[in-house]
Amino acid sequence: MRCIIAVSGGIDSVVLLDMLVQAGGHELIVAHFDHGIREDSAADSRFVEGLAKKYGLPFVATREELGTSASEEVARNRRYAFLRKAAHDHEATIVTAHHGDDIVETIAINTMRGTGWRGLAVLNASDVSRPLLRHTKQGIRDYALANRLEWVEDSTNVSNRYLRNRLRRVITEKISSGDKRTIRALRQKQIALKTAISKEIDAFIQSEGEYSRYLFTQLEPKLACELLRAALQAAGGTSPTRPQAERALIAIKTARPNTRYEVGEQVSLQFTTRTFIVETP
Repeated sequence: MRCIIAVSGGIDSVVLLDMLVQAGGHELIVAHFDHGIREDSAADSRFVEGLAKKYGLPFVATREELGTSASEEVARNRRYAFLRKAAHDHEATIVTAHHGDDIVETIAINTMRGTGWRGLAVLNASDVSRPLLRHTKQGIRDYALANRLEWVEDSTNVSNRYLRNRLRRVITEKISSGDKRTIRALRQKQIALKTAISKEIDAFIQSEGEYSRYLFTQLEPKLACELLRAALQAAGGTSPTRPQAERALIAIKTARPNTRYEVGEQVSLQFTTRTFIVETP
């Protein structure tokens, strides 16, 4: 299998790369995204390029000037855009160094933001492989020290500006190893539940995009909003926010026939007496 290995130069991705090289059996390509947030980030790129040369592996990289004001979300989205393009160009699978502690941190962030049920099914993208999810941060550090690996420390990892960094310190102090295992087990259950829910939703979706208004009036509101969200996405629209879906549900229940309701940008519902039709460009 050909793999695009996302290597930042930090300890996690350095350990991931070494493990994969030692395991053998895969065609590896080292990929590095320089976000341009730190002035010294170019040095990280040179370090990762040196790693690729050390292992005799191809190296692909890009730099973007996101600037010091860039959010974690913007930096993450741009990084994955680069990785997905590299994976497409090389017909490869993306492999990242997310580990078990990242699961706990991501769930904590989602919970703080008032996530829905998907907030537990984290780090589960179908096009990304994450072989270190069963490893802890301490286990990764132990491996790096035992194998005398070298890595770079990202100065932004200790900045209080980023929510993940602030939460990481709290999690380290307050959440035990047993609690972390429980959280990771809950994630696995939620992923299985998400798969089952997706199958039920797929059976509900109508290819012509027309649905019964009466059905939506009888469903529990949270379930109705979930199905409406899926119907809009299936029609090629964007996923509505929770308030958008709730307002659209009210329109489904109360709108007059032959009227239209704008759910969001370029997505609307056209009403008849008994049905509504999802309309997108």
